[in-house]
Amino acid sequence: MINYEENIEVRGARVHNLKDIDVTIPREKLVVITGLSGSGKSSLAFDTIYAEGQRRYIETFSAYARQFLGGLERPDVDKIDGLSPVIAIEQKTTSKSPRSTVGTITEVYDFLRLLFARAGDAYSYNTGEKMVSYSDDQIRDLIIEAYQDKKINILAPIIKSRKGHYRELFEQIGKQGFVKVRVDGHVVDITKGMKVDRYKTHDIEIVIDRLKVTIGEDFDKRLSETINTAMYSGNNVLMVLEEGEKVPRYFSRDLMCPSTGISYPTPEPNTFSFNSPKGMCPHCNGLGHVYEVNEDKIFPNRKLSIKTGGIAPLGEYKKSWAFKQLETIAQRYKFDLETTIDKIPAEGLEVILNGGKESFTVDSKTLGVKREYRIDYEGISNFIKNQFEEANSTSIKRWAKEYMDKIICPTCKGSRLRKESLYFKVGEKNIADLAHMDISELADFFDNLNAKLKGNQKKIAEEIVKEIRTRIRFLLDVGLDYLSLNRSSKSLSGGEAQRIRLATQIGSQLVGVLYILDEPSIGLHQRDNERLIHSLASLRDIGNSVIVVEHDRDMIEAADHVIDIGPKAGKHGGRIISEGPPSELQDHSTLTADYISGEKQIKVPEKRRKGTGKKLVLSGCTGNNLKNVTAEFPLGKMIGVTGVSGSGKSTLINETLYPIMNAHYFNGVKKPMPYKKIKGLEHIDKVIDINQSPIGRTPRSNPATYTGVFSEIRSLFAKTTEATIRGYKPGRFSFNVQGGRCETCQGGGLKVIEMNFLPDVYVECETCNGKRFNRETLEIRYKGKSIADVLEMTMNEAVDFFENIPKIHRKLKTIVNVGLGYISLGQQSTTLSGGEAQRVKLATELSKRDTGNTFYILDEPTTGLHFEDIRVLMDVLNQLVDKGNTVLVIEHNMDVIKMVDHIIDIGYEGGRGGGMIVAKGTPEHVVKDTKSYTARFLKKELEAGQKEMTKVV
Repeated sequence: MINYEENIEVRGARVHNLKDIDVTIPREKLVVITGLSGSGKSSLAFDTIYAEGQRRYIETFSAYARQFLGGLERPDVDKIDGLSPVIAIEQKTTSKSPRSTVGTITEVYDFLRLLFARAGDAYSYNTGEKMVSYSDDQIRDLIIEAYQDKKINILAPIIKSRKGHYRELFEQIGKQGFVKVRVDGHVVDITKGMKVDRYKTHDIEIVIDRLKVTIGEDFDKRLSETINTAMYSGNNVLMVLEEGEKVPRYFSRDLMCPSTGISYPTPEPNTFSFNSPKGMCPHCNGLGHVYEVNEDKIFPNRKLSIKTGGIAPLGEYKKSWAFKQLETIAQRYKFDLETTIDKIPAEGLEVILNGGKESFTVDSKTLGVKREYRIDYEGISNFIKNQFEEANSTSIKRWAKEYMDKIICPTCKGSRLRKESLYFKVGEKNIADLAHMDISELADFFDNLNAKLKGNQKKIAEEIVKEIRTRIRFLLDVGLDYLSLNRSSKSLSGGEAQRIRLATQIGSQLVGVLYILDEPSIGLHQRDNERLIHSLASLRDIGNSVIVVEHDRDMIEAADHVIDIGPKAGKHGGRIISEGPPSELQDHSTLTADYISGEKQIKVPEKRRKGTGKKLVLSGCTGNNLKNVTAEFPLGKMIGVTGVSGSGKSTLINETLYPIMNAHYFNGVKKPMPYKKIKGLEHIDKVIDINQSPIGRTPRSNPATYTGVFSEIRSLFAKTTEATIRGYKPGRFSFNVQGGRCETCQGGGLKVIEMNFLPDVYVECETCNGKRFNRETLEIRYKGKSIADVLEMTMNEAVDFFENIPKIHRKLKTIVNVGLGYISLGQQSTTLSGGEAQRVKLATELSKRDTGNTFYILDEPTTGLHFEDIRVLMDVLNQLVDKGNTVLVIEHNMDVIKMVDHIIDIGYEGGRGGGMIVAKGTPEHVVKDTKSYTARFLKKELEAGQKEMTKVV
């Protein structure tokens, strides 16, 4: 074993809010970095240690190569010793391409393709028979055996069920020296100028040879030459027809159906790839779905006439060529533009939608003559489709998409592959069947596969199956048994994507690497936490160092070494407040230690809310894995939707309930998953959904611009006396548009100096000194502060500063309430931690006026939050519910679950084993359920809470 240094030594780290800290991290151990959200955990793990590791790696390239890579900035740290190669597994690393799936990221699908290409059995899509392929010698022996002493014709098929007169083809065949052809079952001589009926479909074969089958060397030689010629002309297929018989027998060098003669090309791994032209379904190009024009979106209200805007893409009547054509169609089908859509005759609507070409005459009553009109109309539906497929502009595509629905491709039924690829089978399953299975089912399939394979096939498949099995095992170990290989990577949550990358890394079996993970437990139920911790421990045991940024109690207790950063967040954090094994945590009086030891805790409410007595009932949900679920949501309460990962929580809430409510209150167009009916929408005024997507990721985005408070502040500055005298408008105070910003740095505050071989250096702009605005703009002051001074204020300072301006004060107050009083108004969004960004988003939504009847949906709001942050968040949510609103939280965190008024637990397992409501009611009621996994963990939490209560009493 190479003798490494014992520790990773970081000296003088000052990135973001780190206060010149020194830290020693033991190698080949599982180290957890914890602390309040925004205290500097990611700054230490990712922006210091990982960034330095990356930079050193790029330093190893030649100067020539480095200039193309763009150097990496050296993190603000004095030195780091004992650093090994670093791999970071962050949350936002999955590809957003629709072609990327779980199977392609984990490489399991690549091995499956190899397995099917080498060991798959082909079946005919016409008859379902097993396809056969022969060598020339086998064909010769089969013919001699089957047709001994019989007269036979050997034919080469060249045309199969196609129309045409084929005069040139017959001429060409004649020139090659052949004298007979078989056309539609009749053998005829080739004559000069010969042709067939061009409007009928024909089968044409060349008669290569007519012979009597005998035994002898001369005959063998002649037959071999004939077979060779027939294969050449017939594209590797020949037919043998006995004299007097009608049905020929087929032989092929490729895979071929013995009764109908259709043949498949020799399979390669590409034949099973939906990203390659050889394997993809030609209709949907391997995406599994197509966009179809939706008639109801073109005619949203059939009570309107064409003139008043009944055709949505065209809008109201105006003098244009499109409406001129519609007038012509109206004349032809006896209606006018004043007729409502529902009264227009069906054939008229058909032409409006799908177009048509025809001429017709109309008697002109005034002139007494006939006038001829021509309709040559593309049809609105075709126009939209063409724009969607062929337009170069994104905005036109987006316009066309508004009138289309995404549907499963009717040709390949969502399997993404062409017909031939789906008829290759291993163990009686095709590749699409395997990609649809949950990973746990797939594991069972491969465990039993050996028994189903025979002889040569078994030998070929052995190595490939071994590789597939180990990769599946790793996915099971990180708790992803409910995913399927064809699940699009766009639809994965941050934690799932991270655990997939983790499984891939464990599979690569590297040694001596430093892994840095960012909250891998997101979206993972307590039940699966042990498997995840076990996976990380196995990475450590083979000789790697693992650093995890994490708030999860189990993870902290399972670590070898815990580093706690604090004491508070932002400017008030960035110091190491304790480090050492978890057992020593109790000795320090830090927030983390207090929560772990039970000194402090998030208290269970003494009584649960009764609610308003009204409820929302959603029945008959069958999307994804839901098994005809009927869910009741009592209003005026805090509802927790729980269950193991993949049990169907997101399907029920984000894919079914939210789209229905959004369409009802705000005319949202997203199509909900299938359901039967919903009752009780009239009890609610509006719905607000807060999901996990990140807020702006450009340096120009900041909390003030994201929450919309900056627009209000700019308007306020524009109303000051001095600004009015100078004629400044709110735009003058924006650093993104010309006018008020400093033009040297274009409002960025920083200038980039490009160094050819070294990393780019960012320096403060010398014109505005990092203020972002020009001198004239900065002369305008409100209460003695310029706009740049306001952007540098922390939220706590700004709340007092703007207390007399209700619009601004309300938004800032919400940001302070969610625990972000320490961030500044103008802090770049790129420097916010995951938990901070999530709460800025939360504050933006929460600052919208609530009606007392609002339905809030929060998807895992505790992402990136420390125990203390969760307590603050729950106070904010409780205030909302106390006003009469309903808050629905999808959550795995027990500290949140024990505080809700009503639990809906979905399970029992993830994937196929889920999709049922297991338990519902108050936490005290749900705990009694013996089958629910959530109940088991909740019981421990509630019991711990009871003990604390009795201690206090």
